[in-house]
Amino acid sequence: MTALLDAHGLSFSHGQAPFLTPVLRDLSVSIRPGELTVLMGPSGSGKTTLISILAGLLRPTSGHVDLCGERITGMDDAAVTAARRRSLGFVFQAFHLFEALSAVDNVAEILALSGVPIRAARERSRELLVRFGLGDRLDNRPGQLSAGQRQRVAIARALAPNPKIVIADEPTVALDGATAKSVMQLLREYVSGGTAVVLVTHDTRLITPTDRIIELEDGRIVRDGSAHGREEEE
Repeated sequence: MTALLDAHGLSFSHGQAPFLTPVLRDLSVSIRPGELTVLMGPSGSGKTTLISILAGLLRPTSGHVDLCGERITGMDDAAVTAARRRSLGFVFQAFHLFEALSAVDNVAEILALSGVPIRAARERSRELLVRFGLGDRLDNRPGQLSAGQRQRVAIARALAPNPKIVIADEPTVALDGATAKSVMQLLREYVSGGTAVVLVTHDTRLITPTDRIIELEDGRIVRDGSAHGREEEE
């Protein structure tokens, strides 16, 4: 099965020689279609650095990343942005919503940037936000929404263009248990169509509905396997 995201020999260090601080150490990982993967590890293990490199938001010190068959490592910024827009949705922990736009327009704007006509973009946006329980908040701006509501808008925005892969940084950190469960169910339905989702989280509520858990420690993968195996160990 061809990987949607394939990374080999990734290393990343802060600083300049001879005062380098390693963050990732010769790390390789492949994300396949139909997988809902949780990336876990203690603070400072390299999780955020890894997903930033996988998404083309940060360049590795060494190694390469292939996103849906395109080698984004080495591309210029404009080419990486175009590749990401074609294939990947990213959910930032800090939301990164457009403060001047309503919830429905925050999602529709991403579609419009991809060439979707505005009427169709707004319809797709409304559909997703209703599914995320925000049907009564469509016209609210981010400042009028709770943290959990802003997070759901951010997730809807990432899913709106139907990307092949979604990477999310702590997507349920601001959500209560019931809302987190409903969001995970939507993500589970999403990967059933042959796409993939990678979640960075400390939230143990997310382990059960996932297929795969990757654990990082000191910039290395120390476990990569079935989520069900981890449940049995616990």
